[in-house]
Amino acid sequence: MQINTQKPTQQPEAVNDFLRQIRDLEIERQAVTKAGIPALFRLAEIAEGDTGQAATVRRFLLGLYNGYRFPFNLITLRGLDKALFDDCLAVLKLDARATRQEVHHYIDNGGELFEHWAQGVEQ
Repeated sequence: MQINTQKPTQQPEAVNDFLRQIRDLEIERQAVTKAGIPALFRLAEIAEGDTGQAATVRRFLLGLYNGYRFPFNLITLRGLDKALFDDCLAVLKLDARATRQEVHHYIDNGGELFEHWAQGVEQ
């Protein structure tokens, strides 16, 4: 009987790097989801209003919903107060990094709500 005295083969560094990247991406997804979903609900509530900030928020959300149909000029975000601006960035991160679903799917009947907003924008 021969005893194996060799050390177990270690994973190549490239595999370790890849696994680290996957872990880091999942940590980021959790963080942006935790911050982004409540921000989305706050923005959706604001978007129902009739102020200038509400119109900006509606257009921002519609731009995430369908950017080809509702192009959004990012410069208009400068007109939002700090809390709304920060919420917009949190929702943008949610949309860009979590990638679990489209932004309107986080809201019950979100497709109908966004289409309701779209009617006001397209008139």
